Amino acid sequence: MSEPKRGGRRRLLRYVLTVVVVGVVGVLFWRALADNWDEVSRRGLSFDWSWLAVLVLFAVAVPVSGLLWGLIVRRLEPGTPVGAREAMAVHSSSWLLKYIPGQVGSLLNKVLWGQRKGISRLLVVISFVYENVFLQLASIVPSIVILVLAAGVGVFQDNAGAVLLPLLAIVPLVAVSNRAVFSRLLRFAGRRFAKDGIPDNYFLRTPDTLLFQLAFVVPRIINGVGFVLLAASIAPIGPEDWLPLAATYAFAGAIGILAVFVPSGLGVREAVIVIFASQFLSLPDAIILSLLARLVSTLADALIALIYGGLRLSLRKDGA
Repeated sequence: MSEPKRGGRRRLLRYVLTVVVVGVVGVLFWRALADNWDEVSRRGLSFDWSWLAVLVLFAVAVPVSGLLWGLIVRRLEPGTPVGAREAMAVHSSSWLLKYIPGQVGSLLNKVLWGQRKGISRLLVVISFVYENVFLQLASIVPSIVILVLAAGVGVFQDNAGAVLLPLLAIVPLVAVSNRAVFSRLLRFAGRRFAKDGIPDNYFLRTPDTLLFQLAFVVPRIINGVGFVLLAASIAPIGPEDWLPLAATYAFAGAIGILAVFVPSGLGVREAVIVIFASQFLSLPDAIILSLLARLVSTLADALIALIYGGLRLSLRKDGA
């Protein structure tokens, strides 16, 4: 088969896959939006203008994470052709594929982007692992400390089934963030896939690991501020509740991501929010808050799609 025909078939396959993925994501997005809108409407909750600020905060946290992911890629291999806007655009499009369970869509999107840019698939995969490890540790570890101090150990003991997964995940996450352990694991697993070996610079050194770990707390703080504003629109809360409520949202989000077979952690995140938010709000208010958080975060995905479109348009204008 001639090269032009082969290239034409590849392009056709890429377009068909794009249409299928967008269609699936669109259906799941609409279903999540409709279900939560119905629930919120039934509870007679009136619109609050602060929700617009929450919407923006939830959306902005995603490109901020993308910016950090791009920095990881460039730190692993200096000179890699990925600027700030492109990193935010690629990460935003990958985020919108979270409705495909297991983050398969998110990873595949970044790998395909890397292939188009001539970037090593292995480099993209390793950067994806680092990004998720840092995000999960930034969500789990500080949240557990804050929630134990604010609500006590009892809430964890009483709900061990719901919180066991992130607690167990801490050890392997910390292990992967260690350069020596991660390099051994990846070299052992990658013997059949990386015949030429894995360059040493593909593993972050300890100072870089610590800096990135701290940096990934920033998008969690942005989300936490939005969640606290959302809670304040439902019920009166004092300053002493701000930090534990922000930790509740980060912790619930981490558990939702770890529930790899559930699209976007649907239902899982809400259950965890109710468990911990009810320590600081009444149970009915905690339930409303969990549903409203899902609704606003789903609407935020639409804003993320607009941000992605704007970034791609600006990159095209620059010829990138």
